[in-house]
Amino acid sequence: MTLLDRAIVRLLPAVPKPVVQIFSARYIAGPTLADAVEVVRGLNAEGKMATVDVLGEEIKNEGEARAIAQAYRDVFAEIERDELDSNVSVKPTALGLHLSYDLCKENLEAVLREAAAGGNFVRIDMEDSSTTADTLRLYRELREAGHENVGVVLQAYLRRTLDDVRTLADLRPNVRLCKGIYVEPPTIAFTDYEAVRASFVRSLDALLDSGAYVGVATHDEWLIGEALRRLRERGFARGDYEFQMLLGVREGRANELIAAGHRLRVYVPFGEHWYGYSLRRLQENPAMAGTIARATVERVLGRG
Repeated sequence: MTLLDRAIVRLLPAVPKPVVQIFSARYIAGPTLADAVEVVRGLNAEGKMATVDVLGEEIKNEGEARAIAQAYRDVFAEIERDELDSNVSVKPTALGLHLSYDLCKENLEAVLREAAAGGNFVRIDMEDSSTTADTLRLYRELREAGHENVGVVLQAYLRRTLDDVRTLADLRPNVRLCKGIYVEPPTIAFTDYEAVRASFVRSLDALLDSGAYVGVATHDEWLIGEALRRLRERGFARGDYEFQMLLGVREGRANELIAAGHRLRVYVPFGEHWYGYSLRRLQENPAMAGTIARATVERVLGRG
């Protein structure tokens, strides 16, 4: 994290909403499902897969949680109708986790059934550490109930992650491995940049050795290189893994990975709650604010 990153984050609340919209437009598909479909169609034309996220984490009641679940079912209907190469990513809190574990599980099962009907897949996103245990419990219970079309996310900056990899090994899980973006105390999370990188590599090694399918989710060039080396040394085939990136970030590098024959999936968020999502994501991860600012500058200069 640099002084520039911190400065950008401090200024965000004072930035007019229309300016934030311009700033974030490249990284959010738009407010409607039609916007997301258009973006995914474009990504597919470039040889990239997608995962769609319906924005809406601030759920206040059961009705809102069920509405988000329905929105995901609508996403799958559009994916099937347009024959898009995309799955979805869901946040447990958006499906009601903070209201009731059982409500969240019920909503998630409904989304999984809709996905299965079209031969599709659901990724359970990982949020802050207050939800980690319940999210992993959800994943295990769903897998043990026979749902094979579901994956989960592990965050390398949490100190518990390597143990979580070992605990999940019997499921041969489908895992998106990322650094993690939430601000957590040093008692439960690595805060040193190199320590997070080291944890990522250890977790990746453990996942690959366990037979997991891994979505290597990073924009960090050093980590991309380490992942490529490990996949090559283990003789992994194209269909045994994928890389994942955020919409609008390091598009040039994403194109290089595609050209080299690797599968790559782009995270595509959409929804009316774009403003809150933008502020939260950038405030939670000052380094991301800097990444996006630099990517914006590079795009203006024609280097992105």
